[in-house]
Amino acid sequence: MPTSELLSHHVIRKVEALGRHTIRLVDSIGFGTSLLYQAGYWLLLGHRRQQPVHLTPLVVQMMEIGIRAIPIIALVSLTIGLMLAIQGINALKGFGAEQQVTFGVALSVVREFAPLMTGILVAGRSGAALAARLSTMTIHNEVDALRVMGINPIRFLVVPNLLAMLIMLPSLTWLSDLIALGGAGLYITTDLGMSFGRYLQQTMYIVSTADVLHGLGKSVVFGALITIVGVVNGSSVTGGAEGVGRVTTNAVVHAILAIILADLIIVFLMTR
Repeated sequence: MPTSELLSHHVIRKVEALGRHTIRLVDSIGFGTSLLYQAGYWLLLGHRRQQPVHLTPLVVQMMEIGIRAIPIIALVSLTIGLMLAIQGINALKGFGAEQQVTFGVALSVVREFAPLMTGILVAGRSGAALAARLSTMTIHNEVDALRVMGINPIRFLVVPNLLAMLIMLPSLTWLSDLIALGGAGLYITTDLGMSFGRYLQQTMYIVSTADVLHGLGKSVVFGALITIVGVVNGSSVTGGAEGVGRVTTNAVVHAILAIILADLIIVFLMTR
């Protein structure tokens, strides 16, 4: 086969592969949007269909997503706060402005690092678990069994996870704010000889309510993305145990990518 024909065939295969990936992406986005709509419907109007969202599964998911994630969130937040303080002081010493390190640390933590890192950690922990559970249920035909029993799978499986994520992720972000700022304060006060009370005064002066709400608002968006990505990946499983492992990995990667892209878009829009 001539070289030109080989090249043409190779280009065609690449274009076809790109087209298939694009179609799958659009289909996943459409499915995710539909899930959000249906979840909102069952949350608000499920009682009219005699299928309300029960409190027990919601509390169970809140415990799993939020309470049991506190140790890792606290450890990472403390580390981030300390690293920001160390790097900030080191960078500002060259300008003789190390006393102003609180400005950079406080705003960085509240507006960016706390919601972003909390979202990524929860995506790796709870997003993967959600995808694994749904994919296993799909392979074992448990989702179809729910439909046969007259139970809507979205109301039963998706809504408690989504609602728990929307409640607990902002709560974890708020906890991350406090721990990261506290860790940064411990290093800043020790290194610069500043009293902790003065550090708190500076932080309260720098950080406004709008800054805190900015970070918490991001976490709400991240929570919705983590849930939807987990459900979309879990529902698209094919094969056996290998398929479960594949969609679980994809759920984590896709959720983290979605969080980072959403963060970029939010920052761009909020700074215009």
